[in-house]
Amino acid sequence: MTKSTKKTKSTKTKKASRGTTSKVRRKKVFKSYTKAIKYLFERTDYEKQRRLRYNVSTFDLTRMEKLLAGVDNPHLKTDVVHIAGTKGKGSTATMLAKMLEANEYKVGLYTSPHVTTLHERIVVNSKMIADKEIIGLLNRLHATIEKLADEDDAPTFFEIMTTMAFMYFADKEADIAIVETGLGGRLDSTNVVQPLLVGITNISIDHQNLLGNSLPEIAAEKAGIIKEGVPVVTVPQHADAMRVIKKRALECGSPLLVTGTDVDFSSRFESSREHGPHTRICLTTPNSRFEHLRVPLPGQHQAVNCGLALAMLDALKSKIEIDDSKAVKGLAEVSMAGRMEIICDDPRIIVDTAHNAASIRALIHAIGQHVPYDSMIIIFACNQDKDVRGMLNQLQFGADKVIFTRSNSPKAVFPQDLADMYTEICGKMCQTAMTLREAVRIAKSAVSREDLICITGSFYLVGQAKDQLQIRTLAS
Repeated sequence: MTKSTKKTKSTKTKKASRGTTSKVRRKKVFKSYTKAIKYLFERTDYEKQRRLRYNVSTFDLTRMEKLLAGVDNPHLKTDVVHIAGTKGKGSTATMLAKMLEANEYKVGLYTSPHVTTLHERIVVNSKMIADKEIIGLLNRLHATIEKLADEDDAPTFFEIMTTMAFMYFADKEADIAIVETGLGGRLDSTNVVQPLLVGITNISIDHQNLLGNSLPEIAAEKAGIIKEGVPVVTVPQHADAMRVIKKRALECGSPLLVTGTDVDFSSRFESSREHGPHTRICLTTPNSRFEHLRVPLPGQHQAVNCGLALAMLDALKSKIEIDDSKAVKGLAEVSMAGRMEIICDDPRIIVDTAHNAASIRALIHAIGQHVPYDSMIIIFACNQDKDVRGMLNQLQFGADKVIFTRSNSPKAVFPQDLADMYTEICGKMCQTAMTLREAVRIAKSAVSREDLICITGSFYLVGQAKDQLQIRTLAS
């Protein structure tokens, strides 16, 4: 079978209409990356706002649809796999993208937020978007952005980023794009797509002030990406969340598969001389047989995400041709910044973007499995819109010492407020530092060579840690 015949029928049709807007000559508003990025960051950014209203006009998808229409609806020109969930979206999306890329497809990947650079969010075949490409996309988008602003309906930062991603994938003639939701799902800017397949990762409590105070409410927002007749693959969920997902899938007439229930899935933890501590998984369907695959990312939670990525790959076999051996090679190449990443060896410092209670619990368990240490100091910061008490409650089960600090996010909780809540929850002593640098200095003064410093709680904090500590380590 030739490469051209491997594409879906919808992909072939879309390719014929690509590139029409990209060839239109437009006035260059931005000639430098600095000016372009300044313009972008001046747009309303709900990722940084302390308070916002989610279920009203703030998140109406009509504005997103207008923005896309202004550049010839690029989201309709690439086949899409859409992924929602509370934790594991980025890991699942990345693993699936690498397996498809290894099958010689041109694969777009859109994830958020980023760890150190905005460019991480928009990727084609593992290569991040370049400065000049961002400039070009913003020049093409500028007129539509300003037109909507004149109508008192200015697009947000995330809406613009999402539109740029769709434009970029169309420009690059991507065969398929793996798109992660930003917030929730039902009203998320990415939910304008008509996907080939939907994936839903683990759902837990997060963003209660926006998505709801109960698991069923949050699950309803996540399940909002399920479209009529589009297959859905998910992982084992809390019963309250699973009921919502099943109800939505039934209403949409969407086939639903659950790993471990409808898809034969198992995992085991082991250690070897070659790979050290790691998890292996098996997944079997009528069309696929993956046996004893090593999960490329550490932690049992990543085994669940890897199983979901494999089950989604299997589901795509009805649409496109997949070679399992190539997929396995692609999976082995996966690595991700900010996921149990060691950024310094002396002292040992590990960073992880865990930003809800379930993720903190999974992180502590994974560190216990994969990283030997005598004692662990956790440097922690988080944002106000998180399940703060839930996260603090989990910290006590893994930290020998906690230092609370704050990231550079406008929504960051003050360190003393975190300390007061932590002491109230568990009665343990802790320390505070107003900056990450100060927190690291305190931690370094208290550790020996066999100890571990873990920096976690938010993408913002991990990004700062990589910027501050990796550079200094390399310089020394």
